Amino acid sequence: MIYFDNSATTLIKPPEVSEAVSFAINNIGNAGRSFYPPVLTANREIYNTRKEVAKLINRNEPLNVAFTSSATESLNLVIGGLIGKEDTVVTTQAEHNSVLRPLYLSGCELSFIKCDDNGKLLIDSSVELLMPPTKFLICTHGSNVTGNITEVQKLYSLCKANGIIMILDISQTFGSIPLDINMADIFCFTGHKGLFGPQGTGGIIVNDNYDFKIVKTGGAGVNSFDTFQSQDMPDIFEAGTLNSHSIYGLQKGVRFINETGIDKIRAKEKQLASMFYEGIKNLERIKIYGDFSTNDRLPIVSLNIDGMTSAELAERLWTGYDIAIRAGSHCAPLLHKRLGTAEMGMVRFSFSYFNTEEEIQKGVLALKEISQSLGC
Repeated sequence: MIYFDNSATTLIKPPEVSEAVSFAINNIGNAGRSFYPPVLTANREIYNTRKEVAKLINRNEPLNVAFTSSATESLNLVIGGLIGKEDTVVTTQAEHNSVLRPLYLSGCELSFIKCDDNGKLLIDSSVELLMPPTKFLICTHGSNVTGNITEVQKLYSLCKANGIIMILDISQTFGSIPLDINMADIFCFTGHKGLFGPQGTGGIIVNDNYDFKIVKTGGAGVNSFDTFQSQDMPDIFEAGTLNSHSIYGLQKGVRFINETGIDKIRAKEKQLASMFYEGIKNLERIKIYGDFSTNDRLPIVSLNIDGMTSAELAERLWTGYDIAIRAGSHCAPLLHKRLGTAEMGMVRFSFSYFNTEEEIQKGVLALKEISQSLGC
């Protein structure tokens, strides 16, 4: 199998990730619940994972990293903990449903930064949205559909100038491109994509103190006689038993990135994506989506072939070439509506550090043969 669905999950991971999960299942207990060795191991390794994550984003306080089950849970907790129907909020047309649906549910007054024909955010024409009474901006750092990277420094400067809290969804970028804690106020991430961790991991990183309401509550292992759970980081988001087995695996994935170097990983992924794009961009019948006027992109190339639905193309790639990709709407309905692909969807190729040039060549050849079979 040739695996080009890394924006969904990185199937191929450093071997130490699965080794860590296997070890943890037999050796790691319930963190914070006692003092015997498996519990102490859980305590230590969860804290070490916080350190690795904090290091990757240049945050010098590991306890400002809280763990969740996914970016979806992280965004729900942050939005539910900060935003109410009385608030004015800005988001973008490029967002995933894990941002949109919690915002709709909050009942807040919502405005959108629009996109151009390539899915690039029109920030300069949306400056008036990032002024009072707006209280929050929530946006993706990188589109899971087009691979476009958001100009977050420009957005964050506008937010800081106007007292707006900026919440950044880094699901597609964390582990793939360099990030810094000074890019936003609050970050929501997943562990199973660019961080090479197991599914069922994610988290929230904050760079200051915020007045989160308690959304998720229950046993925390400490202060059991208190009526309410602590609102301090990371406790406010970590009620219940942490997924310590998978968090230990996540630690190994993030450590691999820290030791390999994010710049090296970024360079390899950009090179593979560029090689693929250059190989297909001039094929007849193929429509490619996204802003390719810049090389500062995620390793994503989304496309359609005229005369086929995205589902049909995906089936041809799998049955004829053993190539695994993602077809459909990618849980980003507003962007697909903007780009005119709500009905047909798109076929998304997304590459990883562990893909090879030979695989890229086979992917290019597959698209050439399929397009030629349609009479190109």
